[in-house]
Order: sequence, then C-alpha cells, then structure tokens
Amino acid sequence: MEKQSRLLCSELCVQRRLYEVTLNCAILAWKDIQNAKKHTGRAIYGAVKAGSHCVPVCEILAVQEKEEESPCKDTGKWQKVPQSPVDSCQHAFTVFYVERTRQHCWRCSNVTFDCSEHSLCLLWVQTIREQLALLTNRPKSLLVYINPYGGKQRGKQIYDHKVAPIFSRASISTDVIVTERANHARDHLKTEADLKKYDGVVCVGGDGMFSEIMHGLVSRTQQEAGVDENSMEDTLTPCGLRIGIIPAGSTDCICYATVGSNDPVTSALHIVVGDSQPMDVCSVHNEDRFLRYSVSLLGYGFYGDVLTDSERKRWMGPARYDISGVKTFLTHHYYEGTVSFLPAEGDVGTPRDNMQCRSGKNEDSVSDADCQDAWTVIRGKFLAINAASMSCACPRSPKGLSPSAHLANGTTDLILVRKCSRIDFLRHLLRHTNKDDQFDHSFVEVYRVKQFRFTPRYQECDSEVDLRESAATGKQFLSQICREHRACGCIPSQSNWNCDGEILPHTAIQVRVHCQLIKLFARGIEEQSVFEDPYAHCAI
Repeated sequence: MEKQSRLLCSELCVQRRLYEVTLNCAILAWKDIQNAKKHTGRAIYGAVKAGSHCVPVCEILAVQEKEEESPCKDTGKWQKVPQSPVDSCQHAFTVFYVERTRQHCWRCSNVTFDCSEHSLCLLWVQTIREQLALLTNRPKSLLVYINPYGGKQRGKQIYDHKVAPIFSRASISTDVIVTERANHARDHLKTEADLKKYDGVVCVGGDGMFSEIMHGLVSRTQQEAGVDENSMEDTLTPCGLRIGIIPAGSTDCICYATVGSNDPVTSALHIVVGDSQPMDVCSVHNEDRFLRYSVSLLGYGFYGDVLTDSERKRWMGPARYDISGVKTFLTHHYYEGTVSFLPAEGDVGTPRDNMQCRSGKNEDSVSDADCQDAWTVIRGKFLAINAASMSCACPRSPKGLSPSAHLANGTTDLILVRKCSRIDFLRHLLRHTNKDDQFDHSFVEVYRVKQFRFTPRYQECDSEVDLRESAATGKQFLSQICREHRACGCIPSQSNWNCDGEILPHTAIQVRVHCQLIKLFARGIEEQSVFEDPYAHCAI
C-alpha cells in the first residue's frame, strides 16, 4: 500500500512529556520520544504508556484550541523558571476522537497537545479541520425523533445527556421532535418533513420506533418517485437519507445486528463519523395490497404466537416476552399451509456457509437474473416459519436466528421448522443461544430466497392441495365452527405473522426482497481483531 505523505510533523507535549506528532491524510499519530527505545513491542491503542498512539483521521470527531489560562497572580512566592520546552508550553489544542472498548462499544476520548508557539497551535488546528472538511460523508444537519414512552421511558434523557453533547461537539445541527402518539414520526416523515434540509434521520427508541422512521422514509421516497407500493412487480426506489438508531427501547435487535452493541454513545459516534451500511427491506403484501415493510424477522407460528400473547401483557414490560415464550412453547401449536419460494442463486452463499456479514466486506447482491424461474412449493405442518433478512442477533442470542444472513445482498433466509416433539423443538430453540448449528435437525429446513409466499391450509384451493386430503363438506363446516368458537378446545387453524414486532392483519402473504433499499449510519459488526489490536487497524 502506498505510504501517505506527511502534512505536519512537530514535537509537542502531552501531559508534560515530549512527543513526535505526525499527521497525514489518513492518520494522526504521536510517539513518546523519551521512551521510544524502551517500548519496542506492539503499541496499545489509547494507552500513552505504550509510547505511541494512532488515530484514523476519519475517526477524529473534532479539534479545538484550548483557551489560555489567565496568568497567575504574583503571590510573593518563588516562581519556577522554565528549564525545558516541556515546561514552557503555553498554547494547546485538543483532539476528540473515537476510542474502542470491549464488545464493539465506542467512547469519545481526547488528547491535548501543548505547543510552544501560538502560530504552531493554529496551524495544527487549521490543518486537522481541513482534513475533516474533506470527509463529505459526515452529516451536518439531522432530523431527530424521540420516543419518550418506549422501553423504560428514558429516550429523552438518553438523548439529552449522552447523544446531544456528542452532536454538538461535532458541530452537527439538529431539529428534535418528541413524538406524542403512535406513528407520529411515520406520518410526519410521509407528509410534512422538509427532507431536503437534512443529511439523515435519527430515531431515539427501540425497534418499533425504527420501523416508524423506515416506513415513513420509504413511503415518502416512493411517493416522490411515482412508484406504486401496492404492486409486487414494481422495483422500489432506494432512500437517499441515511437512518441513525439511538437504542432506547425494550428491544434493540436492529441496532445490535448492525453495530454489535446496544450502546447509545456508540451509535451516536457511528452517526458523527458518517458510517453508511446499506440494508435490504422486504415488502409484505396480501393479494394486491401492501401491508408492511420488514428488515429483520417475519415469523409465523411460534414467534407470531409469542407476540400475540405478549401484546395482552404489555403492562408487564419486557418480562412479557419471557412469559409468553414459555406459554407458547408449552401449548406447542402447529399450523398447516403451503410455502412457495423463488430460490436465489449466484454468489450469495447459503444460510449454512458460516460466512457472517461483517464490516469492510462488499456484499454480492442477487439480481432477478440470478433467480430460478421455477418456484419451489412445500406443503406441511409447521411449528414455525421464519424469514430472517439479517442475523437477528441480540444479547440473548449472540449469533441470531440465521447467523449467516446478510444485510444487503437482496435475499432473506427462509427457515421452516416442521412439526416435531417438544423436546426436539426445545433443542432447536436452545441452539439460538450457543454456537452449534441450529439448522442441523431433520425437522428444520433453510433456504436463501428472493421472494416467497405463504397460504394457510384453509385458504388453499383444490389445485394446491391433494384432493385426497380434502375434507368432506360437513367436516369443513365443523372446522369453520372450530375456528370461530375456540371454546371447543380444537387446535387453532392459523397463527399471526410477527413483522418486526408488529402483528400483521393477514395470514396469506407474499414477500419480496428489495436490495439495499435503505442505508443506516452503521458499518456492520467489525471484526474482533479491530478491537483487540486497533493500532494495527489504524496503520492499515
């Protein structure tokens, strides 16, 4: 790799020690001149004790000249006469930058350099600011929506205390709207917001708040482009504005799967440095009617039943998911129906190839030409039908529902869990929490698809069901009575779809994946080596 030429190189002081400080268009580095010979091993990122330090320019948040302290009054005591350049430094500037900590978390750190001359101090400040001005991917103006009711109702507090100071430090202007009702942010984005004023939209809340922002932004984009959202055949227009997520909800799965943590400061720093992570979006339809968009999980059967039951227990807070999960597992309902899907081919891998979606890796997207012409049709009894457009990782499931699912290759991983015993289904669920292959069961099938459809058995026509399995007219009548009168104790004939934490009103759906329809202020989950040795990453 070609070595970058130096822009500046000076001997400056850090905490009264002399350092050689260098700047080029890629990195800012400083090395302890006095201890350089003593520390010949690998330097530790962020530790002055190691003798050297390196920060990528793209991860510098801001630089400012330190105000001069007022001269000390003559107290009549003996004053120390400066004996070295270290003692005579009177002018200083501070660099604020990203510092990596454990488990993919970022922090705002800073270092102050003392200069012997004011002109030298101004030169460093001006040069660093010129380099930062060249980073055109950074946002200058943001539209922020805060959900004051989500999670533990700490959204506004999190923004005011942890996020707003970071935006201010980076000279980002913001217009803040505290939502007052459900879908307030979605409706405002669709009809009222002047999006030309902003470089991005930020939501402070959980997955539900993100869904509102995403729906509003995508719908607004289609309206302005003249695209019919109700048409399964129309290709949707990608959104121009990036979306930032400040996690402050009861569930923050989307943030966790795209950043690697649910830390508000980390997410704010990803926004400041202008990261950009494209994401696929699934459009969900019923016949010729658009229902919703999905970016993470579409779940029928188990996850649909868990959500339906948990909605009746919202007063319990996040604990409702655990209780509803246990209850749904014990009921062990299965559902009959037909799944049809269009397999994706080409260089998009498979759900079991162990190729996790990481930062710095280009996504091989699938086009319509890479899809088979023939649809695959599977009929059966299912405990769960899941479509994962991302890994769906979270703290309880570090690898997620589909560990190898990709964020931006135009596909979704379709997971079919057929009827099995409770013990077998429990084994499958437990593998979400460990490193074992959760698809290594005879009753589990997984496919990487571009489109899919589902039809519950009672809605299927004779051409889709083996006539030998069709019931007589009287039996169908009794089945209809059972569906409408649950007191009879019969197994329910249908479940609900869990669409990113929202219940869909229709069971029969058609789903299409739209490649890289939106972009987040994120970079995917960085390789662990970047956190273990970021100094080497900086050198690269």
